[in-house]
Amino acid sequence: MVMSTYKRATLNEDDLVDSNGDEFYPPAMQVTLRHGPGPRCWAEKTYTERRLLVLVCALSVALFFSLITVGIFYKETHPGVCRTEPCIIVASAVIGALDRSVDPCHDFYSFACGGWVRNNPLPEGKSRWGPFSNLWERNMAIMKHLLENTTMKGLSKAEENAQMYYKACMNETKIEELGAQPLQELINQTGGWALTGSWDKNNFQEVLRTVSANYHCSPFFTVFVSTDSKCSNHNIIQVDQSGLGLPSRDYYLNKTANAKYLNAYLDFLVELGVLLGGSQETSRSLMQEIVDFETTLANITVPQEERRDEELIYHKIQAKDLATLAPAVDWMPYLTDVFAPVLLNDSEPVVVYAKDYLQKVSDLIASTNKSVLNNYMIMKVVRKMVSILDKKFQDAEQRFFEVMYGTKKSCTPRWKLCVSDTDSALGFALGALFVKATFAEDSKAIAEDMVSEIKWAFEDSLKYVDWMDQGTKKAAREKAEAIYNMVGYPKFIMDPKELDKVFNDFEVVSDLYFQNVMQYYNFSARVTADQLRKTPNRDQWSMTPPTVNAYYNPTKNEMVLPAGILQAPFYSRSWPKALNFGGIGVVMGHELTHAFDDQGREYDKDGNLRSWWKNSSVEAFKKQTQCMVEQYSNYSINKEALNGKHTLGENIADNGGLKAAYKAYVNWIAKNGEEATLPALGMTNHQLFFVGFAQVWCSVRTPESSHEGIITDPHSPSRFRVIGTISNSHEFSKHFGCKADAPMNPKHKCKLW
Repeated sequence: MVMSTYKRATLNEDDLVDSNGDEFYPPAMQVTLRHGPGPRCWAEKTYTERRLLVLVCALSVALFFSLITVGIFYKETHPGVCRTEPCIIVASAVIGALDRSVDPCHDFYSFACGGWVRNNPLPEGKSRWGPFSNLWERNMAIMKHLLENTTMKGLSKAEENAQMYYKACMNETKIEELGAQPLQELINQTGGWALTGSWDKNNFQEVLRTVSANYHCSPFFTVFVSTDSKCSNHNIIQVDQSGLGLPSRDYYLNKTANAKYLNAYLDFLVELGVLLGGSQETSRSLMQEIVDFETTLANITVPQEERRDEELIYHKIQAKDLATLAPAVDWMPYLTDVFAPVLLNDSEPVVVYAKDYLQKVSDLIASTNKSVLNNYMIMKVVRKMVSILDKKFQDAEQRFFEVMYGTKKSCTPRWKLCVSDTDSALGFALGALFVKATFAEDSKAIAEDMVSEIKWAFEDSLKYVDWMDQGTKKAAREKAEAIYNMVGYPKFIMDPKELDKVFNDFEVVSDLYFQNVMQYYNFSARVTADQLRKTPNRDQWSMTPPTVNAYYNPTKNEMVLPAGILQAPFYSRSWPKALNFGGIGVVMGHELTHAFDDQGREYDKDGNLRSWWKNSSVEAFKKQTQCMVEQYSNYSINKEALNGKHTLGENIADNGGLKAAYKAYVNWIAKNGEEATLPALGMTNHQLFFVGFAQVWCSVRTPESSHEGIITDPHSPSRFRVIGTISNSHEFSKHFGCKADAPMNPKHKCKLW
């Protein structure tokens, strides 16, 4: 580059033309150099000397400016190495997580995370560990400090209640003193149960209403208020199948593979029965009946991978039609209790998402001994209350978890349980404290700017989607543009009056933890009922501000990024943009892409479930996504194959998120120039982008936890979230120089967005 610039300055054709326009070739004999006592004045110089001097001066000036230009250009294209303290620190962390003995084109996860896995043995008492877990632990420590700092001035009543709720949870002396008494009294108030002999045999309907309305339990089915998928400006009652005692139906149905989990579950239930006053023999007999009943429930429960097409499972009926669909339940008294004090009539619209299941569960209820049904409902309550009782109950649960998730026995500090529960009950009051203490106001603006860049990248990529027709593509761009971004926290938590108004109906008392939890259940039920028939409120988030996660809501067409995740290792203002785009940028792209995964794509830009794609594009979409179903189904952990159909939505989001974030980063470079590289790493920033993405997913996990994840989690295991995504990326293979058909550069790549 220096030579070509120099030549342009010295061999310019205009310098070889005289004033008359004739070509001028100064022969050597015309150059006469005198050596006298001193320089002659300009007038004494010959024409040739004057011409040569002008030429030399012009060349010198041109060379000077050429060198400056080259220097500036070199600085812009080769900005050097970032030697700031944050760059040195993060470079050390990146290097420490790598395993350079692994070829990145052969196994990128091991290359990016091998060092991290080697240096991070699973902490005692944990079934899995990674950057998400580590950041949540840091956030919990901050929340602990805020909840224990009762000297802070100017707190709202809601924030004070959060501190009081936490303090009651921490009062172990009072909790131990009460023992099982609070739960035993609650069971007696509900009508007793067969375990202790004090049971009203004719109270099935009453118990079902009580445990559903007052104790946050969902035996047999779940009923809630949420946005009507086909009328997104309206909240409506919804009914769906409920969960089981174990995390998935697979645990019950595949008894040979899951025998140790079923045995541990039964032993746990028996121990709870004994702690609540039953004999060992009676408890084992009744709990075996519960496990057998749940196995029958598991048989009629529809697998999640068969429920992904929401247009097929959406059924709107009137409340009175439930009696025909599932006659074993007295529906109007049930709904009246659950949604009190709202007045309902039998023409109230209801959306049913599990029509066949409801019919079958009604038949099951009608044909099952009422003692078994009573046992099952009360045990659902007991399981929910275990964590808020004394240490004997918690120890029993811990022993079950040791088998279920492969954790080593440990004593989790009480404060962690209490911080987590306070976040669940009063998370937006606690979130206000957290945001004021940790979240810089300009972080919100920076994150919103990044979201805009990710959106641009996704929308621009739509131009090159060759399987979608132009009309659907135009509507898709409009939907992407319409996505509403919620960053950091909902506005109301920063206004003490508004915050107090939200929690005004939640009474917290000193030192009575069990009572506070019951108050929360009642408060939560009233809040839910109050939303019925109203327009959904964007300020109602599904995650609290300290949460280390993010989500996309299809009925609101919004993506939510809580303050808790807008931190290292996902984001830092002092890091190279390559790491920020590879971290939080991919998270943003992931959530945005959910608007166009196999479920999100069914909702239009206004959040309504309807057919807005042309049939040809729907068929093409299904063909493209089948590639991912097959790709991920070919991965396995401990010889157990992944379910590519169950994880399809998250895999689509992972692939789309990486692509959008990388495109946004390249666009950022085009506008701002290359940035400095990290020291000692020996990587380009393009390579750093992919390494940063992968290292967010470095993790260790017990075999039991991996097994649970494969059959319950809609996300692929961390390893395959990395290699599954980058093996579909042409840009990755380009920047790491992967040969054709290398494991991370397969010839056939799955391509969607």
